Amino acid sequence: MSDASLIAPIDTSQATLRRPMPDAKGLLAQARQDKSADGLKRVSEDFEAFYASQMFDQMFAGIEPDAETGGGEGETMFRSLLIQEYGKAAAKQHAFGIADVVQRQLLQLQEVR
Repeated sequence: MSDASLIAPIDTSQATLRRPMPDAKGLLAQARQDKSADGLKRVSEDFEAFYASQMFDQMFAGIEPDAETGGGEGETMFRSLLIQEYGKAAAKQHAFGIADVVQRQLLQLQEVR
C-alpha cells in the first residue's frame, strides 16, 4: 500500500467563491464584529481555509508547470486561486480540525467577557 492511498481525497465539488479569503488580521476583525454562533463558525472555517491555503501554497511551490498543458502566466495566476479553493474545500470538510478548536476558543473568550 502506497502512502498516497492513505490520503483521503478532498471534495472540491462544493467549493465556491462565496467571498474573498481574508488575511489573519481581517479574520480577527470579523470575529470582533460578528459574535453570533454562525459568525464565529464562519470565521473559524475561514481561518482553517487560510491556514490550509498557506500550507498548500508551500506544497505546490516546488512543482513546475506541466510542459504538455502549457504553463505560462495563466497557470501562475490561476494556481493561487486553485490553492485558495483547495483551502476552502478542506476547511468546509474540517479536514484539519482547526476550525473546531478556533471556534471553541472564540466562544470561551466571549464567555469571559
